[in-house]
Amino acid sequence: MSTTPPPAHRIRFLALCVFHHQGKILVNVFEDPATGQTLCRPLGGGIEFGELGRDAIAREIDEELGQPISDVQLLGTLESLFTYAGKPGHEIVQVYDARFDDASLYLQAWLAGQETDGSAFRARWCDSADLAGIGPLVPQGLQALLRDLSLLG
Repeated sequence: MSTTPPPAHRIRFLALCVFHHQGKILVNVFEDPATGQTLCRPLGGGIEFGELGRDAIAREIDEELGQPISDVQLLGTLESLFTYAGKPGHEIVQVYDARFDDASLYLQAWLAGQETDGSAFRARWCDSADLAGIGPLVPQGLQALLRDLSLLG
């Protein structure tokens, strides 16, 4: 019998950025390995201790895309309870908008990125119709927030 306690459930604090442009947002499209469901989520990641959410976004986008950003603005905060890969999750998510310093990125259909673990991904520009055909936008409540702010066409 192991004397090591099981890992404690914890709330994760995240910062995500939508980069809205002409009715579209930038999302990473991925599958839940347990269910096979396709999901769409803006880029970003965990907020580190002592780091402001707006600084976390700048760091994450630099790490994932190697791109500088500016005009970072908080759009809202969401609380997300979910199951992913068969495990329960709980996140407090600060949702931001920002601008890429390189305007040519808005003209590309997708942007090549790399996760912290080294795995590659392609971020795509999607509007509401694209998302309806691909899979839900996560975290829950994000699509409604963006619709209410008239940022997602």
